Amino acid sequence: MSTPAGERDAKASMEELRTTVQLLQDELAQSNREIAALALELEQRIDELKRSNEALLAEIEERRKAEREREHLHEALRRAYEELRQSQERLVQQERLRALGQMASGIAHDINNAISPIALYTASLLEHDSTLSQRAREYMTIIQRAIEDVAATVARMREFYRPRESVLQLAPVALNEVVEQVMALTRARWSDLPQQRGIVVQVRTDLSAEVPTIMGVANEIRDALTNLVFNAVDAMPQGGTLTLRTGTRAHNVAGTGSTAAEHVLVEVHDTGTGMDEITRRRCLEPFYSTKGERGTGLGLAMVYGMAQRHSAELEIESAPNAGTAVRLIFPLSKPTSGAEPAQSASDAPMGALRLLLVDDDPLLNRSLRDALEGDGHEIVTADGGQIGIDTFTAALRAGRPFDVVITDLGMPYVDGRKVTAAVKALAPRTPVLLLTGWGRHMPLEGEPAPSVDCILSKPPKLAELRRALSEVSKKASDLSGPGAASGAARRNE
Repeated sequence: MSTPAGERDAKASMEELRTTVQLLQDELAQSNREIAALALELEQRIDELKRSNEALLAEIEERRKAEREREHLHEALRRAYEELRQSQERLVQQERLRALGQMASGIAHDINNAISPIALYTASLLEHDSTLSQRAREYMTIIQRAIEDVAATVARMREFYRPRESVLQLAPVALNEVVEQVMALTRARWSDLPQQRGIVVQVRTDLSAEVPTIMGVANEIRDALTNLVFNAVDAMPQGGTLTLRTGTRAHNVAGTGSTAAEHVLVEVHDTGTGMDEITRRRCLEPFYSTKGERGTGLGLAMVYGMAQRHSAELEIESAPNAGTAVRLIFPLSKPTSGAEPAQSASDAPMGALRLLLVDDDPLLNRSLRDALEGDGHEIVTADGGQIGIDTFTAALRAGRPFDVVITDLGMPYVDGRKVTAAVKALAPRTPVLLLTGWGRHMPLEGEPAPSVDCILSKPPKLAELRRALSEVSKKASDLSGPGAASGAARRNE
């Protein structure tokens, strides 16, 4: 049986226990509240971190995007700069070519006037002088060919800044013959001049007998090979071996296993100093030269232009101190029906004509008069445009009109246009032939005047001049009708 004191102690213990439990519960509740607050704070921090992370990722993406845009802008700027640089180079190049063309056009008249008497007298001697030895005749033929090539070269330089004809007037060309002609034309450069300095340039030719004829422009190909020979000799200042070779090359047709038609090639090879890779890549650029003041930088550029116009390939193999080989590879093409001009009525012999020659160059007047008098024509010359008009007018008044007037284009004060206009005003049916040192392009206007019956380039060729005289005189005679005694009288009634 418990005592009152024990009960009191038990009650006190229970009360103490309840107090302790209550305290623990209060502390636990407080801890729970603190934990909940911490959890809430942690959740808020996590949300803040998420937002910060998202913002950081967004900023990183924006920076990456901005970097990509900068890269794109940089690439676009680089391309724009490169295009601008190339455009500037093209403009500078075009300006150079235009300046060259204008300069060449300015001196073309004088050059062509200077070589015209040589061309006319050479043609006359070859035709009429039977006392020429075989050697002299060969030399005269070489001179005649060189004159034609000079005129063609001047014309091509003048045409640098003008659009070229889309279609060349092609004719059959035998490359072996062209190579032999080039060797004869350049003999002084690879034989005589080096020997004067005690230098020997050995020349070898390896001309295949199986080379077919190609369609091309002989004087352009000849001029290109001449430039290549000159370059080869210049590349061998201490002498060496120059080799000219012709042959064929077969091209495989991709994917068929068959062989295409053969291409014809001509190669100029030297054992000279050669070119490094940078020079080889740039050697076709106009005005690029490694010869210093001796070089114009136009030789290989003109060779490349010829190759382009003939749809030919140009191969260059070279290395320092290992020589250079340049190959021109021409495609085979069938001769066109118009390659060989047929003989026409205009090629037949014509009767004697009364001709008026108008040119401010007395030497050209004299050489042209001598050549045409050899054909039986009656010639009157006038040393200038106004004198020509006065001579033509006086002949009309005297009842002795001219059958044809041949006038130069470029003359001081009164040029060929004014002479033509005056002749046509006085006698509309009188044919007028215009000789021009500027080629077949009329300067400034760009097209021949309607009153001009025919335009011939200087230096004049006797065959072309005869054909033109025959054509215009026959046309004038046909227009006048049959029955009249004098062609001139019929035209000028």
